[in-house]
Amino acid sequence: MAGHLARAGHHVTVYNRTKAKADQWVAEFGGKSADTPRNAAQDADIVISCVGNDNDLRSVVLGESGAFAGMAKGTTYVDHTTASANVARELNAAAAAAGLHFVDGPVSGGEAGAQKGILTIMCGGDEAVFTDVAPVLSAYGRAVTRIGGPGAGQLAKMVNQIAIAGMVQALSEAVHFGQHAGLDMPLVLDVIGKGAAASWQMDNRGRTMVEDRFDFGFAVDWMRKDLGLCLEEAQRTGVSLPVTALVDQFYADVQAMGGNRWDTSSLIRRLRRLTDK
Repeated sequence: MAGHLARAGHHVTVYNRTKAKADQWVAEFGGKSADTPRNAAQDADIVISCVGNDNDLRSVVLGESGAFAGMAKGTTYVDHTTASANVARELNAAAAAAGLHFVDGPVSGGEAGAQKGILTIMCGGDEAVFTDVAPVLSAYGRAVTRIGGPGAGQLAKMVNQIAIAGMVQALSEAVHFGQHAGLDMPLVLDVIGKGAAASWQMDNRGRTMVEDRFDFGFAVDWMRKDLGLCLEEAQRTGVSLPVTALVDQFYADVQAMGGNRWDTSSLIRRLRRLTDK
C-alpha cells in the first residue's frame, strides 16, 4: 500500500516495528524510513497505519513516541487496521483533543488486493476530512467509501467478515460434498459460478480448495481475531450471530490442526479430517 503511494508521486516516510521490513521497502520504492512513529509522522500531511489489533494500534499512535506526538495540528491520521469500533472512537477523541483528524478505514481484498491496488476501503469519520483524504487512498483503493461517523468503518468491516465467514463455510461444504460424490468439481464450479451461487469466494478460492492449496495471504489467526471483534460487538449490542459463532469455532479447530497461517479457505481441511476419521 505504501508502495502504491510512492508510485503515485507522494513523498513517503515509513515506519515498521521490524526495521528490516522498512529498510527493504526503502530499497524497493525509495522514500525514507524513521525509527519511531513520531518521527515518521513529522512534516506529513497524512499519516496512515495498518497493524494487527487494538493494542498494536494504540502503541503506534499514542504516547511519547507515537504518531500523534509528531503530527502538526490540522493533519489527518487514517488507520487501516481491522480493529474495534471502540478504539476507533477512542482515537478519534484523542485526535480531536490534540487538534488532529482521525479516519478509521479498514480494508477488504486481502494481500492480493493490496498488491494490485484494488482494495475496498470502508471509512468512518468527518465527511469533510474524508473528502480530503479519499483521493490519496485511491492510490491503492478501488472503492473508497465513507460509511458514517467515527467507528462506522470498523462496523462495516465486521459486516464484511460476518458475510465472508458464512460464505467460506458454505463453499467448503459444497466442494467437499461434490468431491465425495465423485463430481468433476472444477467443471461444477464453472457451471454454478454462472448462476445464483456465484461469489468472489467461489471465483477465487473454489478451485484452490479442490487442489488443497491454502497459501493466499489472509490467515486463520487474523480471521479469528476479526470474528472475535464481531462477536464482542454483537454481545454488546444484543445481536445474535449463530452462524458466525459456529464458524469461529470451526476456525479454532483449524488452528488446532496447525493451520494458524493457512488462509481462510482452509475450513475445508477440517471437513476432510472429519470424513477421514
